[in-house]
Amino acid sequence: MAAGPLVAGSKGQAVARRAAPVAAATLQPDCLPVTPAARLLDTLDLLSDIDRLARPADAVISAWVRGRRKMDDDDRGAILDRLYALMRHRARLAWWLDRHGREDTSRNRLLAWLALAEGRSPEQVKRLCSGGAHAPAPLTRAEQTLLVKLQGSEIEHPDMPEEVRVECPGWAVEPLRRRFGADFSVEMAALLTQPALDLRVNTLKANRPDMLRALKTLDLPAAPSELAPQGIRLNQRLSLGRLAPLKSGELEIQDEGSQLVALLVGAGPGDRVVDFCAGAGGKTLAIAAQMANKGRIIACDVNEGRLKRASERFRRAGVHNAETRLLASETDRWVKRHKVSFDRVLVDAPCSGTGTWRRNPDARWRPEDDQGLETLVALQGRILTSAARLVKPGGRLVYATCSMLTEENEDCVSTFLAAHPEFRVVPLREVAPQVTRSAHDSYLSLTPARHGTDGFFAAVLQRG
Repeated sequence: MAAGPLVAGSKGQAVARRAAPVAAATLQPDCLPVTPAARLLDTLDLLSDIDRLARPADAVISAWVRGRRKMDDDDRGAILDRLYALMRHRARLAWWLDRHGREDTSRNRLLAWLALAEGRSPEQVKRLCSGGAHAPAPLTRAEQTLLVKLQGSEIEHPDMPEEVRVECPGWAVEPLRRRFGADFSVEMAALLTQPALDLRVNTLKANRPDMLRALKTLDLPAAPSELAPQGIRLNQRLSLGRLAPLKSGELEIQDEGSQLVALLVGAGPGDRVVDFCAGAGGKTLAIAAQMANKGRIIACDVNEGRLKRASERFRRAGVHNAETRLLASETDRWVKRHKVSFDRVLVDAPCSGTGTWRRNPDARWRPEDDQGLETLVALQGRILTSAARLVKPGGRLVYATCSMLTEENEDCVSTFLAAHPEFRVVPLREVAPQVTRSAHDSYLSLTPARHGTDGFFAAVLQRG
């Protein structure tokens, strides 16, 4: 399976996190010997940075990878595998530390992992933590005692609460139980698996049969996606530098679920389209390809940096009918000036991101600038209401999230419809009958356990 850092992160974050400097330890040149102890030290440095910095893990990891371009793929892979495993077991490791009266720190979590998951003896860990130039600091007496107490135990324990075993943060337990009922544990367990690497063929430059053949010449086990018509799935770790079609714009990294959301927009050549919360433009690219570069698509966002990255991606992909628009807020004056002007409007709303926890295991433990779910739902309602003004009569409004919470999805749509009777739901079977098995009621509803994608929701609405 593809490791987390090799897969693009989903947008779906409520608010852009504050920029913060990456620790110097993560930017050292490729001059260190990569011994088992050095691998351990790099893992600890990365884990400490992720815990300490106000940045998502994928940003910290990307900076670290850029500083280690000459590192062997096996060494880099081993470090990142251990790092992602640590993030996926955070609650269980914290439970063990609390059980033995120890603080939940990056170093204590790593030591507990070595004992519980890798089965290393206290003496083996002591040799790795030698305090040398390229090794973690020596063990303290308290750390040695902890390792002795953990020796012979497994990472899961019968006394663990269910939410700890499935790594579900306290704020999300009840909403997710209401959503999944008896399937709660199954759905949460799927969020702890490593995701495949999903690609989308850019039909402005290539076609799927040719891309499948090109990948297979590289001895990569590429297969067509089950649901997305231009999707390709790779169930293997690889250095993305090997994929020349990514650099040429023939392929884009995009989860199959995200591809399906773009598909529901149903844009055609000549249409006028708005991607209202475009982020770095992943769905905008897919929609532009649907439009065959004809018509007009405007990628809007409140974050200038994301839009700059989107523009760069448009150029690489050969997209000529897309432009960016920086908004001051969801009620920017631009929206009022362009009321009822567009055939299609996509609102990929900021959300809790529960559906992306496979790719972003740190996100479940990072409160979005202390926003509660109620605050987030209110923001989603305001965004949807404002964006709806852009849809012309007979036009389509698609509301989507990468959340699996009913409050952010079905409930948000119901509230909107109650206040805007001029819109109606278009059932999924009418919009995309080929993906009807992915429906929940009339909506697209994807989960990792059921569909092998990230968790996504989408409602297709039409103005009368």
